[in-house]
Amino acid sequence: MKRTISGMLGKGSISHNTRQFTAANIDAQRTKHNIAYCNTPIRDIYHELFDDALQRYNAKKTRSDRRINDYYEKIRTGKQEKLFHEIIMQIGDKDTMSAVSEDGQLAAKVLDEYMRRFQERNPNLKVFSAHLHMDEATPHLHIDFVSFTTGSKRGLDTRVSLKQALATQGFFGGTCSDTERDQWSRSEKEQLSQVMERYGIEWEQLDTHDEHLSVIDYKKVQRTKEVAALEETVSEKRDEIAFLVESKVSAKNELDDFLSELEKAQDKLKTVKEKEVFVAHNARHYADDPEYELRAPKSLMSAKSYHEKIATPLVGKLKDAIRSILLQYFEKTQEFKSRIKHANNQIWDLSDQIKRLEPENERLRSVKKDFDRLRQHLGGERVDVDEMISAVKAQETAAIAEKQSQQQQRIRQKRTYAR
Repeated sequence: MKRTISGMLGKGSISHNTRQFTAANIDAQRTKHNIAYCNTPIRDIYHELFDDALQRYNAKKTRSDRRINDYYEKIRTGKQEKLFHEIIMQIGDKDTMSAVSEDGQLAAKVLDEYMRRFQERNPNLKVFSAHLHMDEATPHLHIDFVSFTTGSKRGLDTRVSLKQALATQGFFGGTCSDTERDQWSRSEKEQLSQVMERYGIEWEQLDTHDEHLSVIDYKKVQRTKEVAALEETVSEKRDEIAFLVESKVSAKNELDDFLSELEKAQDKLKTVKEKEVFVAHNARHYADDPEYELRAPKSLMSAKSYHEKIATPLVGKLKDAIRSILLQYFEKTQEFKSRIKHANNQIWDLSDQIKRLEPENERLRSVKKDFDRLRQHLGGERVDVDEMISAVKAQETAAIAEKQSQQQQRIRQKRTYAR
């Protein structure tokens, strides 16, 4: 038995997966046969994964407006990362693996076994909702997860990131047509195919689905992938800008702390000097009195002792401390100025890169829309890029062969005329 494998990454709909509402394509009488592996509120998962890291992050911030009150809301309202991702896995289709057939029941067993090892294979993809649906045309799995990375040097040390989560698991994007997600998706299909083999099902990897697509259509597919790659690049550049801006603010805060410390030391020095002047004045008042030691008030005796034993040494120490602080202030000022200048230069460079990328990004989005309309016109069939590449190469080879044939024919004609 041979069957295809479908694996698709999508936005996910928890209310649909948990059947909080019933769509038209659902057979409510078969909903009882669905399997719910887990259904934890996503906010609880965010608390579990990120609360400790959030506390460490906020503890380092001296300004309250730089702290993050709710990491869940920050991700939900931001544009850098998604709250969660979903992968849908299916074997065959409604014609070969109908949910009401014996083959459909077999597909459910395979998907169930595959699901039970998913979290073990993917330690950086925290599954919070997973469901096997048997009440639609074909059995399929919805697996919803929060992607995270640890040991990050930017932002929270444990934070949301699909790219870094997959990189941690060994998937590194090489080209726009072979991203981390592409590699991971293929790996998961291979894992599912291994389970299928234990049940006597062979993975049928189709060679072609779009033989009627032209070279121009192939190029549109490539442009669609370039759009995704450019959008990811723009997102990364914006992340870098945000990090540099934060570094700039942090450096300024540290500089403000040094100025505050210097001001406090100068106030202490002023107070000590005032006491020193008071003691000197009163000591001169009794300097010519032979019975000074007997007649001087105890407060002045204490003041004189304070002047000799405490004030003078303390003034010396404070002057040394101020000199040290001033030296640190000068060094830190130079360092912060250099860091801020470097950060500003990088921000300008990255901003220019984004400006240069945006027009191309918009153009490619337009091409993607044209391609989507073409796919809809052709019936929404899946595009097999490898097959189209082969088709393009075959066309190029045929064109080269035709050109060579024409050149050889012209050479033969010239030789005939020469005779």
